[in-house]
Amino acid sequence: MDVIPVRRALLSVSDKRGIADFARRLAARGVELISTGGTARLLREAGLAVVEVGEVTGAGEFLDGRVKTLHPAVHAALLARRDREDHLRALEARGIAPIDLLVANLYPFEETVADGAGMEACVEQVDIGGPAMIRAAAKNHAFTAVVVEPEDYEPVLAEIEARGGTTLATRRRLAARAFRRTAAYDVAIARWLGEALGEDPLAERFVLAGTRALSLRYGENPHQRAALYRTEERRPGAARARRLQGAELGYNNLLDADAAFELVAEFDEPAVVIVKHNNPCGVAVGRDLVEVWKRALASDPVSAYGGIVAVNRPVEADLAGELTRLFLEVVIAPAFTAEARTVLAAKKRLRLLETGGVPEAGRDGVTVRALAGGFLVQERDVGRVDPTALEVVTKRAPTEAELQDLLFAWKVVKHVRSNAIVLARARATVGVGAGQMSRVDAVRLAVAKAREGRGSRGAVLASDAFFPFADGLVEAAKAGITAAIQPGGSVRDAEVIAAADAHGLAMVFTRMRHFRH
Repeated sequence: MDVIPVRRALLSVSDKRGIADFARRLAARGVELISTGGTARLLREAGLAVVEVGEVTGAGEFLDGRVKTLHPAVHAALLARRDREDHLRALEARGIAPIDLLVANLYPFEETVADGAGMEACVEQVDIGGPAMIRAAAKNHAFTAVVVEPEDYEPVLAEIEARGGTTLATRRRLAARAFRRTAAYDVAIARWLGEALGEDPLAERFVLAGTRALSLRYGENPHQRAALYRTEERRPGAARARRLQGAELGYNNLLDADAAFELVAEFDEPAVVIVKHNNPCGVAVGRDLVEVWKRALASDPVSAYGGIVAVNRPVEADLAGELTRLFLEVVIAPAFTAEARTVLAAKKRLRLLETGGVPEAGRDGVTVRALAGGFLVQERDVGRVDPTALEVVTKRAPTEAELQDLLFAWKVVKHVRSNAIVLARARATVGVGAGQMSRVDAVRLAVAKAREGRGSRGAVLASDAFFPFADGLVEAAKAGITAAIQPGGSVRDAEVIAAADAHGLAMVFTRMRHFRH
C-alpha cells in the first residue's frame, strides 16, 4: 500500500511553530483533527474544529496531565495494520478509527536542563506519552505517517495535497527521523540523570547524541562529506560559536578553531593563540593584546599565514587592525566590538566566530575518538601543576623569571601533538616542535623554528613527556636553553639530570604527563 489517505490526524506538540497553519490546510481537505491540551486550545483559537483526546479515550486527562494519550484508543489507532482483517475487525469491535497521521514533538527537556532547572522541574519535562506515540506510529510506518519536526510540515502537506495522502517512501523517511529524535531524547535524559547522581561518566553504556547544526563544505579533504553536530554540553567554543562574517566553515576550520580556543582558555591573563593544522605555532600572554599578538606572531610568522587565531578577551579595533595585516582563516573570541567588526569587514572571507564566553579550562568532561568498530572515551585533560609542588632536580633552581616561563610553556605543551616540545621566553613561544616520532627530533624542530623567528637563546623548554635519553636536553642546551620542565619518570632520569647540571640548566619535574595524540 503506497499512498495512504489522511482522514484522521492527531496533533500534540510542545513546539507550536506553524502548527495552526498546518492544521488549517489539513482541515481544508476534510481531515478530522484530534488534539491535546494546549495544542487543542491553540487550534480552537484559530477557528478549527478539534476533538479532544479525552473524548477519544473516554478517560480524559488525569495525574496532572501525566496521562493523556496512554490508552488503547490512541495506540491501537496508530498501530493497526490496514492489510490485516483481524486488526481492522478489532478496531471496529471497540469503536476505534485508525489514525493516519501523527504530528508530535516532545516536552522541552533539553532546554529545561540547559536553563539550570532543578531535579523536580527536569523530571516533569520527561515526556512519556509523546515518545510512546511517536515510536508506535514510526513502527507502523507502512500505514501511519509521523511528523516530529516543523520543518517537515510543508513537504508532507505538499504530498498530501498532490497525492491525496502520504507515500511509503515519505513515511519511511519520517519514521527514521522520528526514531532518531526519540533516541536523542533518551540520551539527553540518561546523561543528565547520570550527571545529577554523580555517576561515573565511563559507565557500562556510553550514550551520545547530537543535532546537526551545520552541513560543511567538505571534510578533511574535498572528497569527504562532513557536518557539525552539537551535543547538550553548553561549553563555549567553536561548535556553538556564532559566525559573524566570512566564508562558510570547513571541517578543518572548526577543528583548528576548537584547538586554539581550548588553549587560549588556559590563561587568566589576556592571551593570543595562533594554530595551524591543529598545533599552536604562536602563543603569548600579557597586558596589551596588540603587543601580545605581535609576540605570538613573532614565534613563527611563516606558519601563522593562513592560520586560526584565538583570543580570550573581546577583540577591539586596535587588535583588529593588526589582524588584517595577515591572511587568516578564522578569528575566534568571546566577543568583537562594533568598531572591530567594521575594521575586520575589509577581509570579507575571514571568518569571525563569537563564542559569548571562554570555556572553564579546569572543568571536567569527556572526549570521544572514533575507532573502526568502536570508540574511545576519556576524561578531558584538566591536569594542572601546583607551582609550589614542582620538584627541582638539578643543582640550580630556576629563577623567578624562568619559573614563570616554564609554567607558561607547560600550559602550551599540553595542547601540542606528541611528541611535543615548546620553547618560550618572556611568556611567549619562540619555537614549537610537534608530532615527532622521537623526542630529540621534536627538540631539533623547536630549535629550528626558533631560529626562523626570535631565536632560542635564553628561552626555557617544556616537554610533554619525560626525556628517554639525555640527547634531547643536550640539543636544547646547545641552542641556549636555560631551564626545562618535564614530567620525569624515565629509567635514565639520573643521566638526564646529570646532563642538565653539566650544562648549567635548571630543571623541574611535574610528575604529570600531557600526551596528546
